[in-house]
Amino acid sequence: MSWDYHNIYEYLTKIRRQEMPPLIITASITGGVHGKETNPNLPETPEEQAQQTYEAYKVGASVVHVHARDPNKGYAGASIDPKQYHEINKRIRKLCPDIIINNTTGGGMGRLTTEERMRSLDANPELASLNLGPMAWRARLKKREPPLSGRPDDIFLDSIWPPTFKWAETELYAKEMLKRNVKPEMEVYHQGQFQLLQNLLRQDLIHKPYLIQFVLGAPSGVYPTPGNLLSMLRHVPRDSIVSVVGVGAHQLPLTTIAIAIGLNVRVGLEDNIYYKRGVLCESNAQLVARAVRIAKELNREIATPAQAREMLGLRKEPTRY
Repeated sequence: MSWDYHNIYEYLTKIRRQEMPPLIITASITGGVHGKETNPNLPETPEEQAQQTYEAYKVGASVVHVHARDPNKGYAGASIDPKQYHEINKRIRKLCPDIIINNTTGGGMGRLTTEERMRSLDANPELASLNLGPMAWRARLKKREPPLSGRPDDIFLDSIWPPTFKWAETELYAKEMLKRNVKPEMEVYHQGQFQLLQNLLRQDLIHKPYLIQFVLGAPSGVYPTPGNLLSMLRHVPRDSIVSVVGVGAHQLPLTTIAIAIGLNVRVGLEDNIYYKRGVLCESNAQLVARAVRIAKELNREIATPAQAREMLGLRKEPTRY
């Protein structure tokens, strides 16, 4: 149920008739960088990730975005082990029979090769992120006090992610996902990256409906403003499903704008650890529930996993593990 974001008359008609498509909510439950040292409620272990996914699923999430974390490093950062992804996916599927599982191919900070980042595909996800980098990152990773482990001191990062970039890298991701029948979720951090998306389109490496995720507020990405969100929307190819991520304090305003104009949203502790200024989030479900309340006030139906599958062109039968 994609629609033409460029057609103002279609937009006006949908608003008058309250016919905006159901809202797909993705819960990005944990990332590959910060952890419990920033918010003790952030899930790190497979058990914690599955439980928080279940709680988010119960209140309205139809997609979960998964980062496996490395148990050999005290879950302080990302894992590239497909066995870890498979364990998390299996636990999630047991609790959430039909949720759509999306594994990252971004991994985490560090000089990972393209092949290492793609190892999450071995866990047979239904979606996978395809980052249209490169990006410059600067961050301070806080030390993890006992009983946490894996980072005894602060780490200061200032690097390019991915470490090297060429057109062939995004092509390699797309080709591998196409071969495995995994739909890519193309992560766009600024307008210039649409050139890489167009390259994939020209080579027929991605298929309709195109799933595009705007990420606003990342270091060296586009500024997280309403104007920039609308500017990025102008570059979206037709037959696309667009979702929006606002990083940190920008999650709530950008989520609200996205819902109001007929887009979809991603919320969760990967992107934002605060519920409001000075108040840490209690769980991923808390952020999903807020998005649901906003959507209901704006007369948007919440997409069930079955509806989300149809909208995204996925197979009806969920992957089993």
